[in-house]
Amino acid sequence: MMRIRFLIYTVVGLVLIGAGVAWVFYMQRGAHMELKGSVLKVRTLATDENSSVALIDFRITNTADYPWVVRSVDVSVIDGQGYLVEGSTISDTDSARLFEYFPLLGSKYNDSLTIRTRLQSRQTLDRMVGVRFEVPEGSIRNRKSLRIRVTEVDGAVSEIVEGAAR
Repeated sequence: MMRIRFLIYTVVGLVLIGAGVAWVFYMQRGAHMELKGSVLKVRTLATDENSSVALIDFRITNTADYPWVVRSVDVSVIDGQGYLVEGSTISDTDSARLFEYFPLLGSKYNDSLTIRTRLQSRQTLDRMVGVRFEVPEGSIRNRKSLRIRVTEVDGAVSEIVEGAAR
């Protein structure tokens, strides 16, 4: 009789602890600062024989219950030989000039993702970033992957990764 009572109290206690842990996780579900996204389109342009520019259109979603304010945007690629190449972002004004001077690039579809861009909670945006790389255009065009790293003003970091180039 004593063993059964002890077993019942133990099971009830474990159920209550499990319910408490589940409630805490449920209440914190939107507190994790993270951006989800995907690369939509990458356009490349050779600026000279040893450097190139990539204009990257992508879609991002703020999955948190809090706004995300951009502190920085960094882009890197892994080229066809497997080397990591860091890029330097170019300003929105310079990106607009590239589209103006090189009609082969097509139209500028999206605004640039710049510092202090604010993504409201659960908001999805289409943005672009222009990046200069100190490698020939062929290295960027034949890349294995592309990574956009977005840092939030309070230090949270999210990455949008494109798989192998088509």
